[in-house]
Amino acid sequence: MKLGIIGLPQSGKTTIFNALTRSSRPLAMSAGRVEITTAVVDVPDERLLKLADLFSSKKIVHAQISFADIAGLGGSDTSKGLSGQLLNALTGMDGLLLVLRAFEDPSVPHPHGTADAARDLRLVEDELLLNDLIIVERRIGKLTEERGKGGRDIPAIERELALYTGLQEKLSANKPLRETSLSSDELKQLAGAGFLTTKPLLIVLNFGEGQSAPSFPSSAPLLSLQGKLEMELAQLSPEDAEIFLKEYGLEESGSRRVIRAAYDLLNTQTFYTIGEPEAHAWMLRRGASALEAADTIHSDIARGFIRAEIVAGQELLDLGGMAAARDKGRLRLEGKEYKMQDGDVINVRFNI
Repeated sequence: MKLGIIGLPQSGKTTIFNALTRSSRPLAMSAGRVEITTAVVDVPDERLLKLADLFSSKKIVHAQISFADIAGLGGSDTSKGLSGQLLNALTGMDGLLLVLRAFEDPSVPHPHGTADAARDLRLVEDELLLNDLIIVERRIGKLTEERGKGGRDIPAIERELALYTGLQEKLSANKPLRETSLSSDELKQLAGAGFLTTKPLLIVLNFGEGQSAPSFPSSAPLLSLQGKLEMELAQLSPEDAEIFLKEYGLEESGSRRVIRAAYDLLNTQTFYTIGEPEAHAWMLRRGASALEAADTIHSDIARGFIRAEIVAGQELLDLGGMAAARDKGRLRLEGKEYKMQDGDVINVRFNI
């Protein structure tokens, strides 16, 4: 899972990046440069640790999220669209985490004077919308030219033109493509075009210590974080972090909240392969099949798929092991079409 952290200058993108990745990246970036820094974090998973302990696993592999601190939005002339470097970075993300400034700090002047999260959201969305509109208009021009030459199947050109014309209408009305109903075939057709407003968006309101969490209406999923506080928390040991959380009346760290929200944003769940050599957590789309889970582990396993042994991870823990799960009838044999559930432990029988 790859999430790009975006926002206007001085919004606290790097503060949030440091908080999520336990990094210590300098907060003052070089002016006029597109800087992209990436860090990979393990997804905290107590269930995985308990399963590893149950099976005396020698190795533990967590699911992981890659966060990219992406600078550059709102800082240049966008009349020709985003720069190639910035566009490449953004199109490579599975989702976008938009940091909106809600804190006041005279020592860190806001590029537009005062903190106004609603205004900043519009500015960033406008930049993403403009990028997509430029892509659509260029494609419509090429398709129109191609239709005039008659070089390709005309009905196919007309269908693609109708699709892009519809996208143009939505974007011109300031509607992000993520809010547009697109079929799976249409999404496949648009893949690789460089659209940014199709990407799932999570908003993080970055507010200051002593402030109340701001009220902010949004159609996109939203979290409020005290970025500076969370960054300090991320630098502490687990023991000190627990004391820190209690001192500030926080139930859990912001990083855990963001990770959980990211799973929801990208419609993702976790399944496991467990044994003495290794306990491994894997990410998988919600609603995916056992065959897709097998392919996530290894394409050869999917190719030779015969049956999958499935047991719910929590049931396995409650029963105390695989033998008890088998005796109680909780270990099931499932076929390729079985819909995986969050926390399932799978062992694939295969032959290649």
